[in-house]
Amino acid sequence: MAEKIKIDLVSDVVCPWCVIGYKRLERAISELGVEDKIELEWQPFELNPNMPAEGQNVQEHIAEKYGSSLEEQKLSQERMTEFGEDLGFTFDYFDEMRMANTRDAHVLLEYAHEKGKQTELKMRLVAAFFSERKNVSDREVLAQELKAVGLNVEEAMSRLDDDTARYEVASKEQYWQGLGVSSVPTFVFDKKSALTGAQPVETFKKVLEDLIEK
Repeated sequence: MAEKIKIDLVSDVVCPWCVIGYKRLERAISELGVEDKIELEWQPFELNPNMPAEGQNVQEHIAEKYGSSLEEQKLSQERMTEFGEDLGFTFDYFDEMRMANTRDAHVLLEYAHEKGKQTELKMRLVAAFFSERKNVSDREVLAQELKAVGLNVEEAMSRLDDDTARYEVASKEQYWQGLGVSSVPTFVFDKKSALTGAQPVETFKKVLEDLIEK
């Protein structure tokens, strides 16, 4: 097979199921030994595009948005923490955790894509938010994570004040929503088929095997 399978992964930096879904996909690719046959691109989706810069307490946010009680939230977080452990990812939930605005993060992820380091930056930002108690809407934090993956901090950060760069992120979000993506994670294979949610490793393996056979 000469052509690679293109996977567009529509997700947000502050979406725990996106991390779990990606790590399961990564495991499926590894177990099949098809790393060289996959091209992955992260696509933007903002769970909370109107989130103010100071963010909002996660517990309050989840209660307001989804109607989840504190007890339900704790159970969900415990479940995600267990899933994360199985996949080598640490979820560190704490009472003062705040939901962040992620527009700046998505602008930087587009820059990282141009430089061939999109997945590296994505996983740094996700770890910063979920594992290291960092605010991923804070520009100092964003600069630190750019540096951590070896990207040009000054060049990248200048994109945050570039109206065109910000508009491109919004346009991409509208494009995917126009195709029917309404929840994340959504995995789009060769722009022909899609899976939503953090599917089991075996499900990803089946989809990839079918695509490779074609």
